[in-house]
Amino acid sequence: MSYPEKFEGIAVLDHKDWKHPKKVQFEPKTFYDNDIDIKIEACGVCGSDVHMASGNWGDVKKPLVVGHEIVGTVVKVGSKCTSGMKVGDRVGVGAQVHSCLTCDRCNNDNEQYCPNVVFTYGFDYPDGYNGKGGYANYIRVHEHFAVPIPENIPTHLAAPLLCGGITVYSPLLRNGCGPGKKVGILGIGGIGHMGIIFAKSMGAEVYAISRSDAKKEDAFKLGADHFIATKDEPDWGKKYFDTLDLIVICAGSLKDVDFDNLPKAMTVGGKVVSISIPEASEKLEFSAFGLAGISIGNSSLGSMVELKQLLKLVSEQDLRVWVETVPISEDGVRQVFERMEKGDVRYRFALTDFDREFTN
Repeated sequence: MSYPEKFEGIAVLDHKDWKHPKKVQFEPKTFYDNDIDIKIEACGVCGSDVHMASGNWGDVKKPLVVGHEIVGTVVKVGSKCTSGMKVGDRVGVGAQVHSCLTCDRCNNDNEQYCPNVVFTYGFDYPDGYNGKGGYANYIRVHEHFAVPIPENIPTHLAAPLLCGGITVYSPLLRNGCGPGKKVGILGIGGIGHMGIIFAKSMGAEVYAISRSDAKKEDAFKLGADHFIATKDEPDWGKKYFDTLDLIVICAGSLKDVDFDNLPKAMTVGGKVVSISIPEASEKLEFSAFGLAGISIGNSSLGSMVELKQLLKLVSEQDLRVWVETVPISEDGVRQVFERMEKGDVRYRFALTDFDREFTN
């Protein structure tokens, strides 16, 4: 098929006016022998998109085309590609598009922790190109960072798995979530709701943890076995003393997480893993004495191997994350930005109808 030399996207041109993005044309990055081109059909809306668009994580080069939960169809394959992907295949791209692929971390399925990592948009490639994301008609990417999408996962439901989904699945997988384990998911939002679904599907006894009981009914529908409203039970750590083997913190901010109370609910050897990346100015404060017998850490994204495992799990168990679709356009992106800022979504957005907005 033919497609334009320049790509189109819905871009933020000024952080101060980030809720009024504009359609722009931009040069794609150089096409290398291991690259593929993908015609985009849907893109999930991640909290990171709002942080980057609004400037919460600092000034980013413009035009800024965000979006890193991308599903589309392969339209071109480089001459040295070896993955077996071919024109016409439906594939997904997440929040990472480059690493060295030669260091120990890359060779041990930890590409996301490579010192040469390049995230999908707003970051420079080694050749100086500043990446553009999935609020666009096409994306060009190294084949290693694209994954086939199983046939039975609808496109709009596949998109949120590619960043939000893998970001919560990786710490669950790496920290023993499974039968016989009691796992807490703290923060029932775009990522947290997926955490409940995945933890339950992996065989764990799941505790949904939220500030209030506003999402209690949803939590049980998602598969939670227990619900803890921390404002209603201010000493919940003591009530659930020595209960949880793992807590994954999915809250957008850590400032409201009581790190002096939370460790009380952990078993000896239990792990608290945060996937939150809040505003750059945010700091943590807690008593070191409370960490005796437990560990606390942070997890970033997931490997490509883990992403393929997640898609296999979702496909085989026919798991359905909760997604609202919005047609992509300048106004559509403005709407999701405004609603994301207000927390007005249950629980994830996916931008769709790309063929209507983009002519090629």
